[in-house]
Order: sequence, then C-alpha cells, then structure tokens
Amino acid sequence: MALTKVTQIAGTAVHVPGTDIDTDRIIPARFMKCVTFDGLGEFAFYDVRKNPDGTDKPHPLNDERFKGANILLSGANFGCGSSREHAPQALYRFGFRAVIAESFAEIFFGNCTTLGIPCAVAAHNDIVALAKEVERNPKLEVTVDLLEGKVFFEDQEFAIIVPHTAREALTTGQWDPIAELLENKDAVDAKIRELAVVA
Repeated sequence: MALTKVTQIAGTAVHVPGTDIDTDRIIPARFMKCVTFDGLGEFAFYDVRKNPDGTDKPHPLNDERFKGANILLSGANFGCGSSREHAPQALYRFGFRAVIAESFAEIFFGNCTTLGIPCAVAAHNDIVALAKEVERNPKLEVTVDLLEGKVFFEDQEFAIIVPHTAREALTTGQWDPIAELLENKDAVDAKIRELAVVA
C-alpha cells in the first residue's frame, strides 16, 4: 500500500511560543515507558500543561479556543535536546500534522518527516503575524502548501522552507523508509539473493 502524498496540510493552528523547546518539554522522559506510541498524545507538553494533581495549567494546548488545531507554531530550535522519537510521536498522537517554526533540531526534524509531519521553517515575523491572526480568530483556516513552499491564511501568505529531500519524500509519498522496505519485500529479497548476503 502506497503512503499518502503529503502536499498540503490545512486546518487550524495554535501558537506555543518560546525558543529551544526541547523534546523533554514535548514529552517528559517518564512517559517513555510505553510499548506502543498510541497513548502518548495525552502526555504532550504534560509538565507545562498540568499541575502535579493533574489539573490544567494555563497553556495554549489547554485553551478550548484552539482545540483540534493540527498545525503547531513555535520559535527557534524546536525539538532540541534528546533524540527521542517519542516527541514527534506525541505531537502526532495529539493531532498535529504540521509544525511551523523558525528552526528545528535536526534529529527531531528527521523523526517528524518519517511520520509524515512536515516541519516548515519560516521567518520570525511571519510566525508572529500568523500567531496574532490565530489569536484573533482561532478558527482561522491555515494551509501549509509544500508544493508552493508557502503558508496561506485569509488573503495573506508567506514563504516557508522545507529542505528538498524532506519535501520530495513527503510530496511523493516516500517518507517512511520502513514502510517502503516492507512494500518492496520481494525486490529486497531478490537483491539479497543477488548479492549473496544471506546463504
């Protein structure tokens, strides 16, 4: 089964401001004891979203106005820290399908791409302008267009950068190497026999 071609992400957005938001903030290490990633969404940004007794703290992801947002806006060096793939998995399970930030940590970027989550780099002023519009109108329709290399909202737009290899992988449906290998198992087996790697 071919993977979905990720050419556009459309929906609503939420702004989580800050720079150097690391993977431990995105998903605290104590929640990494899971067998599967399925339940990680509820723990995304847990320590900055929840009090010790489990009640909500003021946080954009707890704000009912932004419930269901699937595009995350943030600052520079998003996803820095450890290489845990639980961080993009937590964001995916929370419902995010694209992240727009000023820059990304390299491993986080790669882990997002293999989940089909585009990480788009945009200028600080463009993100701030979009965040203001989202604050004014939480139901604002935002489109991240990988083919155009732009973000669209209302009658405005701004440029984004997604490195060529990631954009190519996403837009052609080749963003999950493991799925590609499984899909082409016969060809892989034939190549192994041809190279006499396995007796």
